[in-house]
Amino acid sequence: MNLERIVITGGPSTGKTSVIEKIEREGFFCFSEISREITLEAREQGIPQLFVSDPLLFSERIIEGRIRQFQAANQMGRPMVFFDRGIPDVVAYMDCFGQPYGDDFIESCKKYKYDHIFLLPPWKEIHESDNERYENFEEAERIHTFLDKAYTNYGYKIIPVPKETVEGRVTFILNKLKRL
Repeated sequence: MNLERIVITGGPSTGKTSVIEKIEREGFFCFSEISREITLEAREQGIPQLFVSDPLLFSERIIEGRIRQFQAANQMGRPMVFFDRGIPDVVAYMDCFGQPYGDDFIESCKKYKYDHIFLLPPWKEIHESDNERYENFEEAERIHTFLDKAYTNYGYKIIPVPKETVEGRVTFILNKLKRL
């Protein structure tokens, strides 16, 4: 069986989580976003904002988790597996915030290749902040630019997802996958 790895990505304020939850309700498997999990684990260890106090360690933990997800997809026994963000997201965020990183990050982006990348644009009308999302809307737009650039730099053809209802976006993604 030929496995297709599909990334759903976008910065804050894109509706990404709602789209992924709907894709899962449609019966598809999606590896979840791990940055919130890492943030919560760090808080339990007494580190309120790991991404602020040690951004490199935070990014290393995220990329390690995404590599594990990438590898675990082989064991799923499904023709398509979705990912809530991909490995290049880590580099995009680090570039966006001027965080230096080693060649191992670049090599990971080159080694673990996805089949399709769907990028959701920032959407001001649905923007909100919470305990794990600190970015304002202007930062969300900036992150979007860096995501687009990172995936393009690693040779991906990005498929932009239009702003419409969750159902409409999921239909767009699934119909696009049928034609690819």
